[in-house]
Amino acid sequence: MSAPVRVLVVDDSALMRKLIPQILSTDTSIEVVGTAMDGNFGLKKMEELRPQVVTLDLEMPGMNGIDMLKEIMRRQRVPVIVVSSHSKEGASVTFKALALGAFDFVAKPADVSSRMPEIAQELISKIKAAANSRGPAVRPLPSFELQRNQEKASADPKNMPSKVVAIGISTGGPQALQYLLPQLPADFPGTILVVQHMPENFTEMFARRLDEVSAIRVKEAQSGDILQEGRALICPGNRHLKVKKMPLETWWF
Repeated sequence: MSAPVRVLVVDDSALMRKLIPQILSTDTSIEVVGTAMDGNFGLKKMEELRPQVVTLDLEMPGMNGIDMLKEIMRRQRVPVIVVSSHSKEGASVTFKALALGAFDFVAKPADVSSRMPEIAQELISKIKAAANSRGPAVRPLPSFELQRNQEKASADPKNMPSKVVAIGISTGGPQALQYLLPQLPADFPGTILVVQHMPENFTEMFARRLDEVSAIRVKEAQSGDILQEGRALICPGNRHLKVKKMPLETWWF
């Protein structure tokens, strides 16, 4: 029998430092070895306890989560699961953390005292995946100049995608997509459809983040979007995508 995954919980909320260990204690393959109330204490506890995974709040007094994450990536490169506020502000700083090397994130429910158990399985599965990963993979983004295709008022059949690539992804997905999509050239002949397990407040900002670092265009999918070459559509949170083939003559005006 393998030893349990050693986890350090870093959060300035005393309630969260109580609830997260309670959640994780339901799985015998995970052991919470300690807690810390800010980044400075967290780094000290990491030196003492040698955790395999860290759960990290980002908004903390003293040394905040982003600064602690930078130090983790510089010193020890232990996988980090961000436990983030379920808000647009929380989404923004969460994607910054993912860009810095965080493995994945879990969004705190609005009412943490009564609804925290709802994210229990998600947090447990992501901790296990992080422990089994090869550690943070912070890769430099391609240094090409972005040359985007111009958006067209109406789609031209000659510029319709030759291929459709569908990606369904969950744990580890944000980091994987931030690596994959920037590798594609602006003249990529296909269209990409992505269903990423993510809260609805996060997907629009995630799409904008991917668009900023990619040569292809990336946007959150909307009803009625036309599939275009050189573009990726990110499914809105808590929804799915459905693609319908249209008669060719509908493209001629």
